[in-house]
Amino acid sequence: MAKPKSKTAGKGEKQYQSWIREFKARGNERMGLMTSWAFHDDPKRLAFTFARYKFVAKMLAGCSHVLEAGCGDAFVTRVVVQEVKALTAVDFDPAFVEDANARMSKRWPFVCRQHDMLDGPVRGRFDGIYSLDVLEHIPQKKERTFVENMIAPLTRHGTCIVGMPSLQSQAYASPQSKEGHINCKGQREFKELMQRYFHNVYMFSMNDEVIHTGYHAMSHYNLALCCGKK
Repeated sequence: MAKPKSKTAGKGEKQYQSWIREFKARGNERMGLMTSWAFHDDPKRLAFTFARYKFVAKMLAGCSHVLEAGCGDAFVTRVVVQEVKALTAVDFDPAFVEDANARMSKRWPFVCRQHDMLDGPVRGRFDGIYSLDVLEHIPQKKERTFVENMIAPLTRHGTCIVGMPSLQSQAYASPQSKEGHINCKGQREFKELMQRYFHNVYMFSMNDEVIHTGYHAMSHYNLALCCGKK
């Protein structure tokens, strides 16, 4: 028995019809665990997250193999996948890794696996490494272990980008964020940490989705662009 024809079939603008048919057939794209919560709790936060990943994507464009250290649900990782030749993403939480692999896109594939950076470096060689919203969760006494393991597989002329909320931003953070943010830093302290490992460290400030070089003490989020590994 033939299925009844949809009352909306063929209606609307012509250029959208192929997309509508495709997604009705296979279902909509599914958000990740973390991004679903953000969209439920504070939708505008997704704009900030996408802006950070777009910055990374543009800075690392053309890299042969990039490592993301602490990918969470890896929902926004495909923004970087668009600009690089290969990408490996790791996270210590198996629930996030399982979720990311269950949603893996054939169009935007990357390797996603479980790895605790405090246990040791990721195997392989990478000409680009980035880590967003991770360092602030690492106890200060273990931060050097984290950074050293993270950058160990970085090639000599590779680029590393690390982003984290500023110390000043914590006055406005939610109780849930404060619980996990145990190691936020001011921009100058953050730069000093990364200068232990790189000859060149360029700092960027971020307020909402805008990335700039404005006054560091008013930055809500800081990004360190590092090259020239020591």
